[in-house]
Amino acid sequence: QEKLVESGGGLVQPGGSLRLSCAASEASGFSLDYWTFAWFRQAPGKEREGVACISASDGYTSYADYVKGRFTISKDNAKNTVYLQMNSLKPEDTAFYFCAAAAHPELVSLNSIDFHNWGQGTQVTVSS
Repeated sequence: QEKLVESGGGLVQPGGSLRLSCAASEASGFSLDYWTFAWFRQAPGKEREGVACISASDGYTSYADYVKGRFTISKDNAKNTVYLQMNSLKPEDTAFYFCAAAAHPELVSLNSIDFHNWGQGTQVTVSS
């Protein structure tokens, strides 16, 4: 059973920073050399939306317009972990953040339909 575990969420003031982590289980078959990863988020009453993606093949990244310049996705293949560094956080960034993976090394997508493996998510709340 594939397994993705997110961590790092919490409460932060506007303008603050958080770093989310997504630990992928190698025992479950995940390898950052093959799987493309992305972060999505969902706020109450809203649809899930893509945040950032990083491909397996060359580490190419893609960001949604609403986080460009503030968020950075990265990965550590040795630790089999994907990160989302979030800076200059805004109240509108408040949401449940999910890690997702796709068995497509060259995929670059912010469309949830392209990802079939999901973590349980972690809550991010930006409030003063």
